[in-house]
Amino acid sequence: MESCPQCQSSRIIKSGVIKDRQRYKCKKCNYNFTVNKLGKQIDQYYVTKALQLYLEGLSYREIERILGVSHVTIMKWVRKYQIKQAFQNEYHPTYKICNNEELVKFFKDRENLEGAGVIVTELGNKFMLIKWERFKE
Repeated sequence: MESCPQCQSSRIIKSGVIKDRQRYKCKKCNYNFTVNKLGKQIDQYYVTKALQLYLEGLSYREIERILGVSHVTIMKWVRKYQIKQAFQNEYHPTYKICNNEELVKFFKDRENLEGAGVIVTELGNKFMLIKWERFKE
């Protein structure tokens, strides 16, 4: 049951419906209120992962394809949390989604690590490997 947002009393009663939302009245302070819609909420894991990927240099559309979350939603999160991507034109990120065995194989090959930075992040039961390489001149 809800509590009154004004006085936090649990002595509330139903008091009609407005715009398809239940309205309540507090018996203690006579305050009328409606409950907020929860709507469709996304797990905080996806918010954090999307912002991490954005900071690593991936575009909104790339993040959308990887996580399955709308690029518009990702843009809203970036604005909401005031995330600023560092401007860097000497390097460009490439990414690969791989399983355990592919990840071990990647790190065994020394050539994969020369002249590049690498970060590995978990994506469910897979891993995402992000690699920055210098632009070839």
